[in-house]
Amino acid sequence: MSVSSSEKLTEVKENVIEWRRYLHMNPELSFEEKETSQFVYDKLLSFEGLEVYRPTETSVVARLIGNKSGKILGLRADMDALPINEETELEFASKKPGVMHACGHDGHTAMLLGAAQILSQRKDEIRGEIKFIFQHAEELLPGGAQEMVKAGVVDDIDHIIGLHLMSTLPKGKIGITYGPLTSNTDMFDLRVIGKGGHSSQPENSVDPIAISAQIINNLQHIVSRNLSPSDQLVISITELSAGTAKNVIPEFVDIGASVRSYSLEIREEAVQLIERIVKGITEAHGASYEYNYTYGYSSVINDDKLTKIVEESVVEEFGSDAVEYGDAIMGGEDFSAFSEKVPGCFIPVGAGNEEEGFSYPHHHPRFGIDEDALENGLRILTSLPKKILS
Repeated sequence: MSVSSSEKLTEVKENVIEWRRYLHMNPELSFEEKETSQFVYDKLLSFEGLEVYRPTETSVVARLIGNKSGKILGLRADMDALPINEETELEFASKKPGVMHACGHDGHTAMLLGAAQILSQRKDEIRGEIKFIFQHAEELLPGGAQEMVKAGVVDDIDHIIGLHLMSTLPKGKIGITYGPLTSNTDMFDLRVIGKGGHSSQPENSVDPIAISAQIINNLQHIVSRNLSPSDQLVISITELSAGTAKNVIPEFVDIGASVRSYSLEIREEAVQLIERIVKGITEAHGASYEYNYTYGYSSVINDDKLTKIVEESVVEEFGSDAVEYGDAIMGGEDFSAFSEKVPGCFIPVGAGNEEEGFSYPHHHPRFGIDEDALENGLRILTSLPKKILS
């Protein structure tokens, strides 16, 4: 990195920290990012050489068209916050009760703004085009990425890059993962319908609680008996409700569950196996059922060729010791809506610092990041375009 580039990064880093703190104090929930998107829109317009537009009501895209023809690279950041009451003691803590940036999206937005400021001053060096994509509603299904894809944001893009600040990864580390990085994040609702009655006469009822207990136990056989343990599937029953009195066998039981997987094949097989077990057990006991399966975000699968370029760039920028080769995680991320359309790479950026108290997990009311990590993200976002577009 040249001295001039280093000085520019240091200068813009101060802006990034200031923007991040403003966004942190003023969080907005998914699909409600009106002030946030206006803030981003106004900042982008203040930079030279960008074409700025709004593909949806609360998202923003800026185009930086280089002086030389070439491919188009998308750089994406998400902007929404979570319905969490912040419990940190930061001087720039959320001013909105019950709403908090507890997943680092404020940092993502600020870093991409910083990258746009720097790269807009290097227009003459850019071959092709960079699209700065500020996405709304990553935290809430169906997700803002899907809406932006439908609006045509990635129709002309050749590659797309996304970053995620991680409190679970030490500051200074950059995650590199080939292939699957996050999981398919599905869920289902199940109602087991029996026949209610007096608790003293269960022989005259069809007890949905006893039947549901068998269903719950047997669903775990899918993971280790119907499918191989190496197929990487998780089924977790997370909701269970029934009954209104201790002397009444209820009419029905409601069950809610989360289903996580990586491959599309295992995802579809799980949908069928769950219903096969439910159908078999309920029929065996004279009950019936209602089964509604909801497909969530698809697995983010990093493109091998693009990930190799990212890895080489990270090593060149930070050294090989900074690289943290990781396995796929069972978390979800709607970046997949973009990367299903064009080759993509999603990059975890270490922002944890246990000594400074930045070790709480994401979506925790005391979540925080080490702001020194913002400069690392900025360096990635400003160094990758030249590598990818050359």
